[in-house]
Amino acid sequence: MAEPLKDMFSKKFYERLAHEFNKADKNFQPIKFVKDVTKGIDALSLNQRMRNTTVVLKQHLPNDYKKSVAILSKVVPEFKLHYTSFLFPDYIGQYGHNDFKLSMETLKYFTQFGSSEFAIREFLKRDFDKTLSVMKKWAEDKNHHVRRLASEGCRPRLPWSFNLDEVAKNPNHTLPILEMLKADKELYVKKSVANHLNDFSRLHTDWMLKLVKSWDKKNEDTAWIVKHASRTLIKKGDGRSLALFDYEKNAKLKIENWKIRKPVGRTGGLKIKLGETFSFSFDIVSEKTKVQKLVIDYSIHYQKKSGELAPKVFKLKDLNLKAKQTVSISKSHNFQNLSTRKHYPGKHAVEIFVNGKSHGKKEFVLIQ
Repeated sequence: MAEPLKDMFSKKFYERLAHEFNKADKNFQPIKFVKDVTKGIDALSLNQRMRNTTVVLKQHLPNDYKKSVAILSKVVPEFKLHYTSFLFPDYIGQYGHNDFKLSMETLKYFTQFGSSEFAIREFLKRDFDKTLSVMKKWAEDKNHHVRRLASEGCRPRLPWSFNLDEVAKNPNHTLPILEMLKADKELYVKKSVANHLNDFSRLHTDWMLKLVKSWDKKNEDTAWIVKHASRTLIKKGDGRSLALFDYEKNAKLKIENWKIRKPVGRTGGLKIKLGETFSFSFDIVSEKTKVQKLVIDYSIHYQKKSGELAPKVFKLKDLNLKAKQTVSISKSHNFQNLSTRKHYPGKHAVEIFVNGKSHGKKEFVLIQ
């Protein structure tokens, strides 16, 4: 089983963090810091540990904000591209509101070592227009980490953060940023723009579809963004989204030979043991006399702690199904507990979707 993400903020990590701060500031007290920051840590969740680190750092850094920022800026490169690096922008998000200019410059710098996406929202919450004007400039920055922050930080529904209701109510607020980044070549940026648009596909479907329809999808980067942004609508079988990519609106086909394979040596009913790989296969048979462009997905209906089933959709395959053609498809899915997903024993199900339409569901049982 994977270790919980919160264990990244461990005593060993704090000892290393204290060492780096002591190198950057001779007045920093590493032993006292570790003692203070680890007090009661076992009861804290991942993000509670990060915020606790920020609060304790405030007690151990100079009261002068500029001096604290200078020290943080010396230390942050030692924690590059790791979730623990989020604590550096978090410090700015919590304590930097009286020096807006320095805070914006610092968040721009810090995001190159991880991401300032959560911290910038603290400024958007307090002064939306002023902060968004800075982010519009970031969208033109030569550094792709900064450009990505311009999109990610103002998403209306950023996971693990609070919602930005102003953006959720009016998508035109962030439209200039999306327009500037719609043909960005960096995958890191493209994913953010697509996720930003996917948020709008739930909140303002007509607005989002009208926008992406106007974009030049002959540009391969723009086409990638639009397709990834439309994934939720495509999975639902939204005809307008299917049309954007010439997916067949009225697919004519049938599913045959759909099987869930039992693990080797397993007898009795269809049972999958926690930690095992779950495999299934089926044939798609065309019932049309022309090529059909298909997007094939599957969902696992997971058992929740409450006993209810909750579906999660996964991408399977894009396919040009020729006239009267039969195509065999197989897939393996691992039931391993992760830090982001805990599995519960009991009834589960797998469901097949073609162009957003369900083509049947089969049940199985997950056992310990």
